[in-house]
Amino acid sequence: MTRQEVLDLYFMDARSKLIDLAAFLDRIERATGEADFRFEAFKRALDLLSAENASKARGVLMSLSDPTIEPIAKAPGKGACGAWPGASVH
Repeated sequence: MTRQEVLDLYFMDARSKLIDLAAFLDRIERATGEADFRFEAFKRALDLLSAENASKARGVLMSLSDPTIEPIAKAPGKGACGAWPGASVH
């Protein structure tokens, strides 16, 4: 597809998601208390969107994923939390 075709097909959906992200960030900034590791991971993932490469989706996914391969004895909770607490800050 051409860039014009991609824009024609996907721009409105991406625009909507971008507005949703902006609203989420507004809610976080208005809220009180400290944020946990998930917000830091989210901000690092957002930084990857400005990279000049065609692997943004992979980079964002990997930045939020647990890269370890050794199984743990017991899960710390009942489900996934969406970000890995062991991610390094860069």
